[in-house]
Amino acid sequence: MLPTVVMSFFAGLFAANATPHFVKGITKEHFPSAFGSGPLPNLLAGWASYVIAALLAWGADVRERPVAAFAAAALGALAIGVFHATIGAFGRRPPARS
Repeated sequence: MLPTVVMSFFAGLFAANATPHFVKGITKEHFPSAFGSGPLPNLLAGWASYVIAALLAWGADVRERPVAAFAAAALGALAIGVFHATIGAFGRRPPARS
């Protein structure tokens, strides 16, 4: 069960992290990523993260433990969402709006 939970957690994390990068890439907007902030690096980073998430989900054997796999994936998505909503990848916070 532990491999299912760990792999599902990271599948959720990678899939949720892929979304903003992929979207910014296809809309030709800049967004910070490890590979650069341009649209093409973001598109490629998002696409690669979706592929990694799919491979992790496939390897997690979710049919054996669907509830544990779903819960772990949901927690992975929540973890990366909280990370980006607070400190973000580079520790920068946008200025507060009045």
